Amino acid sequence: MSFLIRVVLPDTPGSLGQLADAFGMVNANIESVDVVEHSEDGTVTDDIVVNLPQGVMADSILTAASAVDGVIVDSFRPFSGSVDRRGQIALLSRVATAKNVKAGMQEVANAIPKAMTSSWAIVIDNNPPIHRLASSSSAPADDGTVPADIKVPAARVLHADQDAWVPHSWSLLDSTLAAAPLGATGLTLVIGRVGGPEFLTSEVEHLRDIGNILGAVLR
Repeated sequence: MSFLIRVVLPDTPGSLGQLADAFGMVNANIESVDVVEHSEDGTVTDDIVVNLPQGVMADSILTAASAVDGVIVDSFRPFSGSVDRRGQIALLSRVATAKNVKAGMQEVANAIPKAMTSSWAIVIDNNPPIHRLASSSSAPADDGTVPADIKVPAARVLHADQDAWVPHSWSLLDSTLAAAPLGATGLTLVIGRVGGPEFLTSEVEHLRDIGNILGAVLR
């Protein structure tokens, strides 16, 4: 079974190698490593997908990581597949050649969870009447809620307790949320992580860039 572990570790040579050795000691196989953010305090945040053989307890990964000097485990959750931020060029090609906008946005909703290590993705059409245009397979069910206005003029983190238009189902199980407009198309991309962690500034900026590029493709 695969898991996504987000760690903060010293941004120095050998740090990731020490962590990899620790994972190897518990028979955990690293499937992908993605650098999420470099910080001014000399640390780096990495998303690492690891696979455990049958019979090995999941908490052995946490124990192994915590035993490495300077490593802080930020979050840990089951994850299917691998992080695929580099697949976005292929995604843009599929959107550009899709038979219609709805089909193109379904491609986006399917691909974004792996690109942004989110649990799900939804594309909302803000052109009246506001409605869900596409969603990934793990997205919360559409409960028929129709917001009067979706206020996402720029990419940002969403807060269910402050953004009254956010459907209750999106924030269940301590889900963290972020959203970005797709240029001037009237479409908004919303992503959620069940159980966290929070979306970092670098991730929101990445989401912003994806939104700007998709908006340009759809013009």
